[in-house]
Amino acid sequence: MKILRYLLIFVPISIVGEFMQVSPTLMFVLAALAIIPLAGMMGEATEEISYYSGPRIGGFLNATFGNATELIIAFFALKAGLFDVVKASIAGSVIGNILMVLGLSMLVGGIKYKTQSFNKKSTEVSSSMLLFAVIGLTIPAIFTHTVAADLLNTRYEGLSVIVAVIMFGIYLLSLYFSFYTHKDIYAVEHDEEVTSKWSLKKAIGVLVGATVLIGLESEFFVGAVEPMTQAIGLSEFFVGIILVPIIGNAAEHSTAIVMAYKNKMDVAVEIAISSSLQIILFVTPVLIFLSLLFTPMSIVFNEFELVALIFSVLIANRVAGDGKSNWLEGVQLLAVYLIIAVSFFIL
Repeated sequence: MKILRYLLIFVPISIVGEFMQVSPTLMFVLAALAIIPLAGMMGEATEEISYYSGPRIGGFLNATFGNATELIIAFFALKAGLFDVVKASIAGSVIGNILMVLGLSMLVGGIKYKTQSFNKKSTEVSSSMLLFAVIGLTIPAIFTHTVAADLLNTRYEGLSVIVAVIMFGIYLLSLYFSFYTHKDIYAVEHDEEVTSKWSLKKAIGVLVGATVLIGLESEFFVGAVEPMTQAIGLSEFFVGIILVPIIGNAAEHSTAIVMAYKNKMDVAVEIAISSSLQIILFVTPVLIFLSLLFTPMSIVFNEFELVALIFSVLIANRVAGDGKSNWLEGVQLLAVYLIIAVSFFIL
């Protein structure tokens, strides 16, 4: 986390670059480098606030702000009408979390420890919920490809909103399940007593400041996407499914890998799977609701995104199902991610 703070120098540099109207490609890079440390600051501030608020409210804050950076980036992309980038970033976040992040965590942890264990019960619940969430995204796509176009044009918006409402409802129920009725399943033993390093005022101030700056940088970032992709011949689809998730979740990804290296595989697995759940059940419905303020966005994903999502979830369920991990399983997950990334790059 401390290493990421050095990247904060790109916040003023990117602001200067925007006023000087530097090339879109350079602006894209500067904004991306500025967003990464700001996302880390936001996550750190949320964690500090949780020490004062208690585990339940702290858990809710972590769940809410865990993917806030990506939500903000997607909002500006939504406002700009870049629906393909928004939906690709949603699919890319899920794929990246359960293949790249989980894979790297298992690989890094497995190099140091022969076998690592994690909470099998909570993983089974989260994995089942993740499979349901992906099914929820699949049904509208099947509807799209089987119903006549004239009927589809009049009804797909309503279908997207209904599915979004159902998913958001399931998200709220899952929070109640994990924080109240079945919180014992998610209980993790702490080896050491942890205290806050910041005052509550400082934590709230950093959270608000980081959020505002991420909003500003996201506007720079999204504004450079179209001209940048045209300049270097890169598709917006690839930017959305690979680059946006990596940039928006870099700090969270590094945390998962560090936890695995410290033999806290429970935390690493929870970050990877829970973050994917939040993307589908929370971020996606919120974006659908927000799109009603501009141009309504459908919840329909293309065939390539759906196939990648389904297979990623099935592989992750198979690998994490026994409650144990090793470095070879990590390599397998990373190999699948690389295959998908290369395929999308060529596409």
